[in-house]
Amino acid sequence: MTRPVFEWIGHQGGGREEAVEKLGEMGFTWADLEDEEYWLDGVAVMRGDVYEELYRASGRLWNVLDKAARYVHGRHDLYSLIGIPEVLWEMLDLIPIPSEGLISRYARFDFAVSDEGVIKLLELNADTPTGYVEASIATPWVCQREGVPTVNGGMPEQVAAAWGEELPDTAACVDYGTHLEDSGTIEALVRHSGLDIACVDCLELTIDDGVVKDGQGRVIERMFALYPKEWMAVDEGGDALAYSVETGQLTLFNNPHSILLQSKGLMAAVWGLYELGLLFDAEDREAIENYMLPTYNKPVFSGNFVSKSMFGREGGSVRLYDPAGSLELEDEDGFDSSALFPSVYQKRAELARIGTPEGELHLLTGMFVINGKPCGLLGRGGGPITGNTSHFIAMGVRPIAQEL
Repeated sequence: MTRPVFEWIGHQGGGREEAVEKLGEMGFTWADLEDEEYWLDGVAVMRGDVYEELYRASGRLWNVLDKAARYVHGRHDLYSLIGIPEVLWEMLDLIPIPSEGLISRYARFDFAVSDEGVIKLLELNADTPTGYVEASIATPWVCQREGVPTVNGGMPEQVAAAWGEELPDTAACVDYGTHLEDSGTIEALVRHSGLDIACVDCLELTIDDGVVKDGQGRVIERMFALYPKEWMAVDEGGDALAYSVETGQLTLFNNPHSILLQSKGLMAAVWGLYELGLLFDAEDREAIENYMLPTYNKPVFSGNFVSKSMFGREGGSVRLYDPAGSLELEDEDGFDSSALFPSVYQKRAELARIGTPEGELHLLTGMFVINGKPCGLLGRGGGPITGNTSHFIAMGVRPIAQEL
């Protein structure tokens, strides 16, 4: 008999407090948040054949979206169509676009994998994905403790390869030192890079005629920033930061062109090109048909669809509509950026459900793509909309031989 796509293996030995302390020592310091259990103590085990299909799909979709981003590059009408803020247009035009497959060196797909094993891409965070510590540090430890194979062990190696090419001298996030998740994320990336890199607070940066300095007056020339590039359009210093990049005084990593991949509008562009029979070859079209969802920049569905901001994050701005076209559910916890950026409309896809100590949860499957290679799973469990109140769930893979 075929096993379920996902199985929950809960930890039977107790000692969650000791595990939280151990994970904190390893760099995962937000397993508990404000007395709430963010990390659920157990493992969601994915069937091996489903993982292998997911891995192949990730590589194929990475190529499809890379091809689409290059098609959009330099076309201002398409920049506008996918919601790229105008303040970024000159920067995107002036800076050479990176090599094939490397527009973003640090990204994460979010997939809906159903209880039947149907795989559909929901979105791609190609600019500032978090969840790295959970995937690269906590997941292997939790899986090892439960005797479950992990596919995440190579993530640090891929980070070292990516950062070895980009060679940032600085890593930055907002509220460095006080925001646990973002601070821990850049610290882990720096540690895994093997490089001597300073961590700083974005809010302490100054820019004078294109020269960027940290709070101690040190000039920054190459920076990894956990700072969404679309916010250059609304932040007070956004124009100055864009000018620094345009004039070559600051090199950003991820590359500015990652915003082309980041925009959910690119998925609508891919679907439109697919329907028109443009750009993509037969293999691309098969991947789009099998793993992408019909997505448009207008509400063309009669029902059973999702609307979300082209630059929504952590579930913010997501609204679910039922088969009759009525609003069924909307995220009320994340920041709704739909007032600032255009929206897309996407056919709904079903998330698998899994029983946990917190009850039955919808399970979202993340797949990191680092240095152009799919290399690590991230599980998150919550309601039908996976927002910033969802739980982290370690995700392992059952070898195919054990499924028989």
